[in-house]
Amino acid sequence: MDTFTYKGISDGKYVEGNIEALNSDEASHKLKEQKIIITNLIRAAKGKKKEEKGSKKKASFALFGKKKAKVEDVLIFSKQFATMVKAGLPILQVLGMLRDQLESPAMKEVVEDIRKSLEGGVTLSKCFEKHPELFDNIYINLIKAGEASGKLDVFLLKIVDSLEKKEAIKKKIKGALMYPGIMFTVAVTVSAFMLIKVVPVFAKMYDGMGIELPAATATIMGMSDFLRGTGGTILLFSLIAFFAAFKYLTTKNEKIRYMWHKQVLKLPIFGEMILKSMLARISLIMGNLSAAGVNLLESLEIAKSVSNNVVVLESLENVKKGVFSGDTLTKLFLRDPLFPPTFSQLISVGEQTGQLDEMFGSVAKYYESEFDTVVENLSSLIEPIMIVFMGLMIGGLMIAMYSPIFNVGALIG
Repeated sequence: MDTFTYKGISDGKYVEGNIEALNSDEASHKLKEQKIIITNLIRAAKGKKKEEKGSKKKASFALFGKKKAKVEDVLIFSKQFATMVKAGLPILQVLGMLRDQLESPAMKEVVEDIRKSLEGGVTLSKCFEKHPELFDNIYINLIKAGEASGKLDVFLLKIVDSLEKKEAIKKKIKGALMYPGIMFTVAVTVSAFMLIKVVPVFAKMYDGMGIELPAATATIMGMSDFLRGTGGTILLFSLIAFFAAFKYLTTKNEKIRYMWHKQVLKLPIFGEMILKSMLARISLIMGNLSAAGVNLLESLEIAKSVSNNVVVLESLENVKKGVFSGDTLTKLFLRDPLFPPTFSQLISVGEQTGQLDEMFGSVAKYYESEFDTVVENLSSLIEPIMIVFMGLMIGGLMIAMYSPIFNVGALIG
């Protein structure tokens, strides 16, 4: 038998020692039976050589010119990391393998930095905390829970599930808004082109004919003259100034930002869609944190990172203050108009049965289903609306320009 030197996590503490086994697979199996999360495992006789290689690698690898990794890169890394840790591989070995396998140079640098810190004796959660731009409070707290419980693989899978659902919601919202956005842009672009290039041709023709123009045609020609003159430039700069001022005020002025965020949640269809996606995310995170043993006050504070909408943040803060004062979650959610009665009723069942984490999971699934229904309804509703909009906008423009010709034809006839 060979002797293997190991480092790992047991009951939330970092441990190290030696174990005898026929090979590394048997050593890993024995340590796993002892509920030790392996961070490093090497044969005792070859330890020095491996350490030297590691130190050389450490010296030769530097973090130069950091580039921002994408959300997709973090998701891919998290999936692979969770799968390999679940298979029982030592964490240092996993990080080394992922560093070599990942395609994103920015993510490679981050993974190597985490590996070096872990090798230096820093706890895994602290290693991830060094990169808050990629790993948020939810990510870090679930890793801490995994370290403390000895079930790192379970909580890493929860992280992957949370990230996947977050990205799925984002994609569905983008998908729902893409079609109307494209249609509206096309309609405005075509109308602007016709007003600037096509309408002047008709204007010259009608000037030569000396006929009286219908009110609609005269209005269209006036708009054309306005856009082709200084009015078009003034309108363009006015729109730019308006959007710049709007962005500045909604960023700097708390009252205006609150009013705007409140109005967003009241938008027909879109407000409901946004609210249900946030309720699904809040429930999922609260459920995961509750299962991880994170106390309710801290869970509510972490859940605030789900949204940057100040109305949602204020509601969660009020719930947090109420919990601190001794009120039940059911009572607090029921009191706040932001949370629908269904949400409060489902949470009430969780509080009464003592299975709050499971009920939060059920609430998340319920609102994910509701969100999907809203998106489907929106997609089926928007298509005919946008077709009618484009027909009225472009078709109305064409009819207004040709109506004088129809009138002349009727007079001749």
